[in-house]
Amino acid sequence: MTTPAVEDYLKAIYQLSEAGAPVSTSAIADRLGIAAGSVTGMLKRLSEAGLVEHTRYYGARLTEDGTSNAVRTIRRHRILELFLVDVLGYTWDRVHEEAEQLEHVVTDELIDRMAGVLGQPDADPHGAPIPDGEGTFYEHPFPTLAEMLPGEGATLRRVPDEDAAALRYLAQLQLRPGAELEVIDVAPFNGPLRVRINGTEQVVGRELAKQIKVEPRE
Repeated sequence: MTTPAVEDYLKAIYQLSEAGAPVSTSAIADRLGIAAGSVTGMLKRLSEAGLVEHTRYYGARLTEDGTSNAVRTIRRHRILELFLVDVLGYTWDRVHEEAEQLEHVVTDELIDRMAGVLGQPDADPHGAPIPDGEGTFYEHPFPTLAEMLPGEGATLRRVPDEDAAALRYLAQLQLRPGAELEVIDVAPFNGPLRVRINGTEQVVGRELAKQIKVEPRE
């Protein structure tokens, strides 16, 4: 079972799961933008195929085969995004939807060749880690920019990739992976952060800051 729908389900469960914990039907439905009833039916099929362990009212978790399938899809998606940006000249706000379509039709051989052209990269344009050809990678639990305190510095490591408008705004602020940040001030009552980004002072909203992953400097 390697249809686009199956791959989307397995990828969604993988990305929603925390340390392999079961994922609720409603969470999967919200992630995929479909009705919960449809999710229940698909989970039954995936369970019968040995890709998912599903217990009603408890949730779904991936089997070893399901995890391998999900990680392979994630590898395809992230290498496609990087190839579109670095080789074909796409802007980083346009590649997510393209990769969502292409990840289901490209072969693993083509992805491996793309990875070779790119120099075996370990992160996509948005900072998300890329699994290697063996399916090995590490999702580092970086804190968010919103967790930083005034006077603290950090290197930006990852931004959300699904909202094109947000990515265009982040680009305007120079908030890209590798950017050097210093929190100058944090407004009270869930207010915005005043941040120095590569030497330039900017204001970043709290909700956006919660989605930006950073590596604090010693």
